Amino acid sequence: MNELYFVTGGARSGKSSFAERLAAGYGAPVTYLATAQAFDDEMSERIARHRQDRPAHWQTWEEPLDVPAALRQAPDGTVLLDCLSLWVSNLVLADWSDAAVLTAADELLAAARARSGRTILVTNEVGFGIVPDNALARRYRDLLGWVNQRCAAESDQAWLLVSGLPVMLKGPLTRGEEEKSG
Repeated sequence: MNELYFVTGGARSGKSSFAERLAAGYGAPVTYLATAQAFDDEMSERIARHRQDRPAHWQTWEEPLDVPAALRQAPDGTVLLDCLSLWVSNLVLADWSDAAVLTAADELLAAARARSGRTILVTNEVGFGIVPDNALARRYRDLLGWVNQRCAAESDQAWLLVSGLPVMLKGPLTRGEEEKSG
């Protein structure tokens, strides 16, 4: 079994909580692959809160840059990668070229497809807002948008979280929908 899930939404939309409930619902071992880096006290506190909220029996792996390699090494079962947004930010701030970031995204998808189990990708939707006022922020928004598009296109199921409510963007048809389309 190999499945790829994509969960997106704005800040504080409930995407991480939804992805965690999704991962917990499969009953398989869960590896939480975190990409955040603590550069200040506030971010350290956020990371600590996230750790406390996760079930104690979940494994937590922290990898800010080489996420494809971490995904290749992850055990069978469910991997919850939280999040693509911070990962792309980490790569941009580490002076990766646009081409290198997009290649890394393709490597991440290949690693997800090669593993046995579910991979749940969490990311921010940053394209709903205004155009950023500086080149670095515009570059980040564009790169994350392209990474998100690739991941959503490759996914088996995709959700958009809005005010805590999941809206399915892509997934298996329900029985009624199958009858209507056939």
